[in-house]
Amino acid sequence: MTDFSKLPVTVVTGFLGSGKTTLIRQLMQNPGGKRLAIVVNEFGDVGVDGEILKSCAIPDCPAENIMELANGCICCTVADDFIPTIEALMALEPRPDHILIETSGLALPKPLLKAFDWPDIRSKITVDGVIALADAEAVAAGRFAPNVAAVDAQRQADDSIDHETPLSEVFEDQISCADIVLLTKPDLAGPEGVAKAKAIIAAEAPRPLPVIEVAEGVIDPRIILGLEAAAEDDMDARPSHHDEAHDHDHEDFESIVVDIPELSDPAQLVRAIEALANDHNILRVKGYAAVQGKPMRLLVQAVGARVRHQFDRPWTAAESRQGRLVVIAEHDDIRRDVIEAALGATEPA
Repeated sequence: MTDFSKLPVTVVTGFLGSGKTTLIRQLMQNPGGKRLAIVVNEFGDVGVDGEILKSCAIPDCPAENIMELANGCICCTVADDFIPTIEALMALEPRPDHILIETSGLALPKPLLKAFDWPDIRSKITVDGVIALADAEAVAAGRFAPNVAAVDAQRQADDSIDHETPLSEVFEDQISCADIVLLTKPDLAGPEGVAKAKAIIAAEAPRPLPVIEVAEGVIDPRIILGLEAAAEDDMDARPSHHDEAHDHDHEDFESIVVDIPELSDPAQLVRAIEALANDHNILRVKGYAAVQGKPMRLLVQAVGARVRHQFDRPWTAAESRQGRLVVIAEHDDIRRDVIEAALGATEPA
């Protein structure tokens, strides 16, 4: 049994746009009697996910229990950012019953688990479990390798070729580290796509894993909280592509922030994002926009060419009606001039 004097932590990992923030919002609203605290690790300097979660704060997870780390990969900034944040949450009164960590979509979870061995906190917290979210439609479509057939041909032709793409390594490392996989957006994938995604996950998993279909983040918290996995003591069962490396980086990915003017029609922005995804391999776009004549701020979330947008809250009197979007892609696909032209960028204020 886990030592209950240790504060349990659940790591929520998953590829870009897999539904991590949606899941955590649902857990905040249905915490199963637990007082929660949240750590959000952003990629890029616009705190979209953290602000979304703070807007949902309730007594069992008030806004002061939600902290953001926007200065890079959580496991690369252990001493400077991660440890002080965890210590601040543990010092809250009343003390949280459970901490949720939402990793960046680009994060490798195993190096984060190693951070829990840091001397200042290892006797005080434990990793209750690692929950990996996988977008059923994206997994079924095989988007982790641009041309799977070509990759397989290279593997057969020359064993010395590094045949894994960065996206596939991220996906595989997240699955390998997981205690439970949540297969999100199953309605978009359909039964055939769900079955295919489950088969892919089973093939990548180093051990049998529960795979649960989840729509809109709705799940009984008893299924994913209280696993008592003590994952920090179970590292050998969680293989990674980077186990032999002494360090890791995210140079394969890059993000930029683009300021955009007020929109006359949100559909124009949707079309621009779709074109960037289809023509320039943009992986993710998230942020805010202002719409002419509308008092509400438009929240924009895009995974590839799939774009979702909704009005989330009124603009405040102190805010400039200036849109800001974080754009994420692999390094070679980030061309600022092309992206800014497509989105109609303005000079930053």
